[in-house]
Amino acid sequence: MNLQSMTGFARAVAEHDGTSIAWEVKSVNGKSVEVRLRLPQGLERLEPAVRQTVQKRFARGNFQATLTVGRAAGQQAQPVVNEAFLRDLAGLAKRLQEQFGAAPATADGLLSLRGVLEIPETAETEEARAALDSAILSTLEVALGGLEQARQGEGAALRSLLSDHIDSIEALTLRAEADPSREPAVIRERITEQVRLLMDASANLDASRLHMEAAFLATKADIREEIDRLKTHVASGRVLLAGGGAIGRKLDFLAQEFNRESNTLCSKSNAAAITAIGLELKAVVDQFREQVQNLE
Repeated sequence: MNLQSMTGFARAVAEHDGTSIAWEVKSVNGKSVEVRLRLPQGLERLEPAVRQTVQKRFARGNFQATLTVGRAAGQQAQPVVNEAFLRDLAGLAKRLQEQFGAAPATADGLLSLRGVLEIPETAETEEARAALDSAILSTLEVALGGLEQARQGEGAALRSLLSDHIDSIEALTLRAEADPSREPAVIRERITEQVRLLMDASANLDASRLHMEAAFLATKADIREEIDRLKTHVASGRVLLAGGGAIGRKLDFLAQEFNRESNTLCSKSNAAAITAIGLELKAVVDQFREQVQNLE
C-alpha cells in the first residue's frame, strides 16, 4: 500500500444543468480526521455527507473543503428591493446629515443594510435538488481523489527519507556493536587502570573490593540489550514501510523507542567512542521522528 503525507491540495470543477461547481480541498497534519467546511448559503444540508465522505477516505489530517456554486443567468433569481423601507432609511440618513452633520448616505451603503435588498430563493423541485446534490458530491470525490494523489506523492518521498534514516540507524547500531571499546580485554584494561589510579590516590582502599565494584559497573554499563533492541526496531521499521498504509502512529511509537534506546546508550556508555555514536544516533532519530509527524 502507498504511504500518504498529511499535507496536500486539490481542486475539481464540474457543470450540472447550467450550474458550475468547484471544490477546493486541502489538508495539513492532524491527530485524527477533522473537517472544516465552507458551503454556500442554502447548501448546508450537504455538510453531513461531505464529512462522511472525507472520513471514509482518509485516516488522519486536518481538512478544509470549500465549495463554490455559480448558477447560470437564467437560473438566478432577480433581487427585490424593499422600496418603502429604503425611502425611510434615506429620509433618516438625510435628517442625520442636516441635524448632526453626519456623512451623506451612499446607494451601496443603503442597499447593503439588512432588509433593503433581498434575493429570493429560486423554486427547485426535489428531483432537481437531489440531482444537484449528487453532482456536488461526485465533484467532491474527484477533488478528494486529487488530494489523495498529492498526499501519496509526498508520501513516496517520505518513504525514501525514512528508509534512509533507518539505514543510518542500523549502521550506527552496528558501529556501536563492533566498537573496540566493547572488547573484554579493553574493558579489563580500563577497569585495571581506574583501580590503579584510585589505589595511588589512597592506600586505605581495598583493592579486591574496588575490582568487584568496577566489574559490577562494567556489567551495568554493557549496551548489548540496547543494541539488540535497536536491531529489532530497525527490522520493525522496514516491515512497516514495506506494508505501507496509515502507519504514521506506529512509526511515531517506533521513533519514541529509537529515542529511548539512543538515550540509554549514551547514559550507559563508559567510552568516548560509544558516546559519540549515541549522540549521532540521537540526531538521526530526531530527523526520523520529525518526518514521521507528516505521515497519515
